[in-house]
Amino acid sequence: MKKTLLILLALLLFLAFVTGCGNKEQEKGELNLYTWDGMFPPEILEGFEKETGYKINFSHFDYDEDMLAKLEETEGGDYDLVIADDYIIEVVIAEGLSQKLDTAKLKNYEQYNPVFMSQFYDPKNEYTVPYAAGIPLIVYNPAATDVEIKGYKDLWNPALEDNVALIANYRVINGITLKTLGESFNTENLDAIKKAGEKLLQLAPNVRVINDSNTQDFILSGEVAAGFFYSSQVVAAKMANADLKIVYPEEGLGFGIMASFIPSKAPNADAAYAFLDYINKPENAAKCYEYVGYYCANKGAEDLISAEMKDFLVLPADAAAGEIIQNVSTEAEELHSEIWSQFRNACE
Repeated sequence: MKKTLLILLALLLFLAFVTGCGNKEQEKGELNLYTWDGMFPPEILEGFEKETGYKINFSHFDYDEDMLAKLEETEGGDYDLVIADDYIIEVVIAEGLSQKLDTAKLKNYEQYNPVFMSQFYDPKNEYTVPYAAGIPLIVYNPAATDVEIKGYKDLWNPALEDNVALIANYRVINGITLKTLGESFNTENLDAIKKAGEKLLQLAPNVRVINDSNTQDFILSGEVAAGFFYSSQVVAAKMANADLKIVYPEEGLGFGIMASFIPSKAPNADAAYAFLDYINKPENAAKCYEYVGYYCANKGAEDLISAEMKDFLVLPADAAAGEIIQNVSTEAEELHSEIWSQFRNACE
């Protein structure tokens, strides 16, 4: 009886020890990741946990503004790594909610493409590293139109009447109109913005639909012959119909960047560094870009992306120079909003 009790006691002590160690390991080994849903293939998340021993505690937001509100509420705590859009990161940094990166902890730091670094929200690359880039592009079906599209200006061709689909991002659509006039996406010149507004109204007869969600479906169904789509929509369209043409507009590209940062009071910054290094290994980065459908920000991953997807995940060397779409003054922003309302009404 005593022997049995001693065995049971030893077993209980052993289980308590293992459970205690397990809890301690879990407490030290969590990565609190905060971004949009669907940003990483499951195999990458599982592979990170298996290789490093960290457990991912994944939270997601729908809008950048929700993320900012949460960080403000926690004063830069609760999360170890956040991936968000460029414009909101500018606010995060200004409010002191992001910590400076120790790039010495990132073994694969040199893999980041400098094209997507040193941008307005982090000009000295002190707080962020790029995850991916979004570059809206023109897609058209040569079987449905005789118009050879080379730039934004071709969307105004009368031959495309009631035959164009557009995303519903007013700064982007106003911006491509500015580019047809030789202006910057980010001009603060109110007269130039007004002229762009006048020209944008001239596009209305060609626009069949303005929609932000699955806009590529309209060209795949044959409802329109051409469209201006987000990066992920371009990928979806081309994968569904290889005969579609992708156009890098000759007037120049406008792009946005999704970047990673570590909040100022991150509970486990080491876990964040480990994850950044893991997803930036070229072989892992390639899988991420193919999954999420946005432009590759990792130089080493470019050659590892499949041939069928490389054309629209790797920025061509001869693509026209691009500029990131930035926050503008209140006056310019209000004018953009007014122009967009007029344009939407004209398209109805």
